[in-house]
Amino acid sequence: MLIISTLITCHNRKDITIQCLKSLFNQHGLGYELKIDVFLVDDGSTDDSSQAIREQFPEVNIIQGNGNLYWNRGMHLAWETASSYKDYDYYMWLNDDTYLFNNAIKNLFTDFYPNSIVCGTTKSIDITYGGFLKKDKKLINPNIHYQNADYCNGNCVLVPRNVFRKLGNLDPFFHHALGDFDYSLRARNIGIDIKVAPDFIGFCENHESIPKWRSNSINLINRFKNLYHPLSGCNPIEYFVFDKRHHGFSIACIHFISIHIRCIFPFLWSS
Repeated sequence: MLIISTLITCHNRKDITIQCLKSLFNQHGLGYELKIDVFLVDDGSTDDSSQAIREQFPEVNIIQGNGNLYWNRGMHLAWETASSYKDYDYYMWLNDDTYLFNNAIKNLFTDFYPNSIVCGTTKSIDITYGGFLKKDKKLINPNIHYQNADYCNGNCVLVPRNVFRKLGNLDPFFHHALGDFDYSLRARNIGIDIKVAPDFIGFCENHESIPKWRSNSINLINRFKNLYHPLSGCNPIEYFVFDKRHHGFSIACIHFISIHIRCIFPFLWSS
């Protein structure tokens, strides 16, 4: 039997989370028995997400957050709780807005790479999230073979027990963004491979848009407030630590300055 601990964080999108869980529990085609234990952090939802999940999926382990965890710290708490409960064979990160295809876990799981992280690729109209190569920073298209990546998004990622024992949990220093990139780059730094699964694993919309911290329509004070908000995607202090860790002190300093210049003078960059 394959036992997977699935880690999810949610906040105030009850219907989306329910659809994600339905797709998760509808997996088939592995050829052997699969047991899925779900550890879901409800990070301060006010839309009765926890109640709805308990009613439809009573087997889900719900952990209450304080509303200030966001993605990375929520996932850290879910992983910490799951690993304390049992020494699982595999841990799977899953965004609650990712709807898995019925063969997603079969697509992720491989006997050939038991010591590698396996990243799933999602799509909407086009490819949306997955694995990247450093040289071009472009998403890797699945091509029926397992491909090597340098880092990956955390929308759907399978982490074997052996990798977890070597690398541990996500770094809770990062509030929302960067935790997935940091984890995958730390893995590569100690020789752990990151593989892109050979086919798309599910559907997830691309959420890219012009952030408020570099929008001409917002005044400078509010741009700075948004820049330092956990959801900015570019918190300067967190980005500095990330850059220093993976790209060196000089690059970290350059990016720290350029982020603030971009916030002050957003009109210098095209929208």
